[in-house]
Amino acid sequence: MRGNLLRAISHDLRTPLTSIYGSASTLISKKNALSEGQQLKLLGEIQEDSEWLIRMVENLLAVTRIDGAKVKIVKTPIVLDELIDSVLMKFSKKHPNQKVITQIPADFVDIPMDSILIEQVLLNFLENAVFHAKGMTELKLSVSLAGDKAIFEVADNGCGIPEEILDKIFTGCYKKSAAPIDGTRSNMGIGISVCAAIIKAHGSEIFVENRKGGGAVFRFSLARGCDDEQ
Repeated sequence: MRGNLLRAISHDLRTPLTSIYGSASTLISKKNALSEGQQLKLLGEIQEDSEWLIRMVENLLAVTRIDGAKVKIVKTPIVLDELIDSVLMKFSKKHPNQKVITQIPADFVDIPMDSILIEQVLLNFLENAVFHAKGMTELKLSVSLAGDKAIFEVADNGCGIPEEILDKIFTGCYKKSAAPIDGTRSNMGIGISVCAAIIKAHGSEIFVENRKGGGAVFRFSLARGCDDEQ
């Protein structure tokens, strides 16, 4: 997994850095020849690429906490309401215009986890929908209880995921030409690969499928009781 990530980031980091450098150079060398609108457009592109790089670094920092087969996640009981509130607060700061429909149990629920890593997973799912689910009008984050497990789902009603990459999406090693769903960003595989590693370290797996009515849903479960073997 780490090998796939490292092979991918050389390209995925170079692209926005090249764009930032090009836009900044144009602003410096041709400032007087550019209209205010053109300058704002270049500054907007610099801001967008910088935000993308920040998300990439956050993903890579999360990976450094995953140490292959030797990983041992330190789990702390986290109140579900507080986890979801924290995720939504961070998401809304980056995407204030994107509404997220939430559905969680009304009862008090606490789940053993590394909350920082699980927040990263949920944020990645939500942001991937924003960037890749073309035509999306509804984004939903839900948690349900099934026996001793809590099942997390992030679903959208966008364009869905191409069938040819569904079975490779968690490896980060599919061809980049197939990755961009909306023709803008190609970072989907890296973020999802990180999510898969985090959930695996928690003793579970991630699943993804296209919805019959359109869109995609990402799903994983966490044990509600402590497991000393994980």
